[in-house]
Amino acid sequence: MNAARTLILIPALNEEESIYRVVREAREVLPDFDVLVVDDCSGDDTANRARGAGARVLRLPCHLGLGGCVQAGYALAFELGYQTVVRIDGDGQHDPRDIPRLLERLRSSGCEMVIGVRAKGGAGFQTSLIRKAGISFFKLLLRPILGRPVADPTSGFVAVNRRALEVFSSTFPLEYPEIETLVVLQRRRFRFEEVPCAMRPRMAGRSSITAIRSVYYVLHVLLGVFVNVLRFDGRPRRT
Repeated sequence: MNAARTLILIPALNEEESIYRVVREAREVLPDFDVLVVDDCSGDDTANRARGAGARVLRLPCHLGLGGCVQAGYALAFELGYQTVVRIDGDGQHDPRDIPRLLERLRSSGCEMVIGVRAKGGAGFQTSLIRKAGISFFKLLLRPILGRPVADPTSGFVAVNRRALEVFSSTFPLEYPEIETLVVLQRRRFRFEEVPCAMRPRMAGRSSITAIRSVYYVLHVLLGVFVNVLRFDGRPRRT
């Protein structure tokens, strides 16, 4: 594992209450890794607190949404020559101590993406009933599309290699990217694997996916999935 060629990517929107601790923890656990916070035009002190914790910060001039924020980070990482990127959330739910496990699976398996998913048996913080229902729904939807089961298609704890990074730097879902990303990988004949991890509660704040927004989330993601499926012509694709 070459730390000098690996970037920890943290997309953030109004995470001033947690971002300092998230960055500090990542740097303490993995001191040789670079950390980049992509600030999605926050209206608070997220950028300054991230810098104060030792991260590099990319401030977006306008709000792009989660997908656009992550893609900006991937594009910069690709241009700077990083070979692997690990994305963690800015709210502290992902434990940086699990990052080496994701990277080891990425290296040993030869797949393009590894996802950190909630461990079976209830280990760690338990998510809301709304999210559990959404996860179950999308698992059923994706099973025939991907040709395999997926434990948590909504997880944002993701490690990608250089091949996936090249694709995602130019083509990436712009709003709720996790589920559509799996379909994009399928179209490219890229592979992904999953590593069980214990998730934690948010360090501060609350999720932006409310009961009302969850309906929009489902409809938006459904549309994105079907558009990507229709684009698939059955031929292997590599860039």
